Amino acid sequence: MTPREAMALDAVDLRLLDELQRDAARSNQALADAVHVSAATALRRIKRMADAGVIERTVAVLSPEALGHGLTAIAEVTLDTQSVERLSAFEARAVADQAVQQCYRTQGGPDFVLVAQVADMPAYQAMAQRLFTSDANVRNVRCFFSVHRAKCGLQIALPKPVSPGAAGA
Repeated sequence: MTPREAMALDAVDLRLLDELQRDAARSNQALADAVHVSAATALRRIKRMADAGVIERTVAVLSPEALGHGLTAIAEVTLDTQSVERLSAFEARAVADQAVQQCYRTQGGPDFVLVAQVADMPAYQAMAQRLFTSDANVRNVRCFFSVHRAKCGLQIALPKPVSPGAAGA
């Protein structure tokens, strides 16, 4: 069961989620004002959604360039053996590597797609050595390097609120 199935989200919940996705650093009072509810109501609803797993975590989005990590690499990784143990072992190593920002196990193509943020090509080569070259089970790696970041976000399109009487209609 997904968090949405486990928890009914009304219009206020969805507005709070939308506001949080835009800027979660605002005070609870500012969020409450933005969705026209009391601060206590906003806090209670946000806690309820976090407890239910609808809100996974709250993070700050940093500028890679400002921190000296100007090279984004998108790597497709194919393994020789796709047993549960081998897939899990590679995934655990990729997830633990600080350069890897996102790790997806995929179907119908490569076994994994990784998004990594590194300082430069030598830093990429060091990551490739740690994750790809030193693993005898890695058969193939195709890597693409970003030349321009047009968008970087994690916002999820929110559903329209369900009207109270629409469920039986």
